[in-house]
Amino acid sequence: MIQTADFDYYAPTKVVFGRGAESRLGTLVREQGCKKVLIHYGGGSAVRSGLIARVEKALDEEGIGHVALGGVVPNPHLGLVYDGIELGKKEGVDFILAVGGGSVIDSAKAIAYGIADPEEGDVWDFFVKKRPSKACLPVGVVLTIAAAGSEMSNDSVITNEKTGIKRGHGNDISRAKFAVMNPELTMSLPDYQSMSGCTDIMMHTMERYFTNNGNMELTDSIAEGLLRTVRKYTEIIHAEPDSYEARAEVMWAGSLSHNGLTGCGAKERDFASHILEHELGGMFDVTHGAGLAAIWGTWARYVYRDCLDRFVKFAVNVMDVEPGETGEETALKGIEAMEAFYRRIGMPTSLHELGVDPTDEQIDIMAHNAIIASGGKRGSARVLYEDDFVRIYKAARDDR
Repeated sequence: MIQTADFDYYAPTKVVFGRGAESRLGTLVREQGCKKVLIHYGGGSAVRSGLIARVEKALDEEGIGHVALGGVVPNPHLGLVYDGIELGKKEGVDFILAVGGGSVIDSAKAIAYGIADPEEGDVWDFFVKKRPSKACLPVGVVLTIAAAGSEMSNDSVITNEKTGIKRGHGNDISRAKFAVMNPELTMSLPDYQSMSGCTDIMMHTMERYFTNNGNMELTDSIAEGLLRTVRKYTEIIHAEPDSYEARAEVMWAGSLSHNGLTGCGAKERDFASHILEHELGGMFDVTHGAGLAAIWGTWARYVYRDCLDRFVKFAVNVMDVEPGETGEETALKGIEAMEAFYRRIGMPTSLHELGVDPTDEQIDIMAHNAIIASGGKRGSARVLYEDDFVRIYKAARDDR
């Protein structure tokens, strides 16, 4: 019997979705009543494509001042966040506009926290849980990568590049005021980046799906439908990167997967795979979605017996597996089907395939840092402790 928990659902972000959606940017920013915008973006592609110029033109037409800061990298760096805070304060910025994907949005949120911080402290304190965030400048998004779901979530994940520590912080005050989403802007992405993004989208729902504390039947149906949709259209994008239909389906799924919808009614979330990957990203600077794919199968085989009913449902309802003679057989067939999907889209299913080969010492460090970030334990499919993290890392490394 499904046991439904009480829940709060908060998704205040205004979404403007479709072809040419960025043409409405000036009006959207003006509605926020701001006077000066920090345009935050990643690499040169946003400039070369003309997108940054279009953004600047839209702001100019509304008489809104702006400055720009590029240079965001995957696993966004704390150092650039500090630069953005300094620039924003110097220029009197009162709105942050993220033009990019999850890394850019996460960096923009961190800058927004830092500029608005009433205590004038170190923004990194929020991420390592030394103190709570109390203020945040408004943030808007022009999304160019379907992956992280940061455009509708309250989360931000930043890497301290000096220590290799990657940490997340969540507060509803950072939720974007609006998200401009034109699927055409994602068509120029390299295939590996697109496939990593699709993997991340699915994982955001899977982290909410594999729990031991009940869920709503309706929420399960939404989650399973989202996962089936992304699985279908990911393979289409892999073969036809200019498919607008496929890009649109995946882009919208990315937002719904991480805005809380697919976890409504669940008492807990799992997110052990994310914690394990964050340490991989911090130490080895791997692409987030690829890191998740590399660790997931090992995690799943480690925990599935403790969450067997959910893994059976996943196998049958999401991966279209024919039930085996036992629940365990069905669950394992579902895990194998998911790994086969990863391989079809060019994603790794082990750390070796990911291109990293951590030593036992490095694994001990990652597991220790992961348990610190988790507050001593993590997981709902199965509650995991430091020794469990070590075993999962080693099994994922030794899987050849």
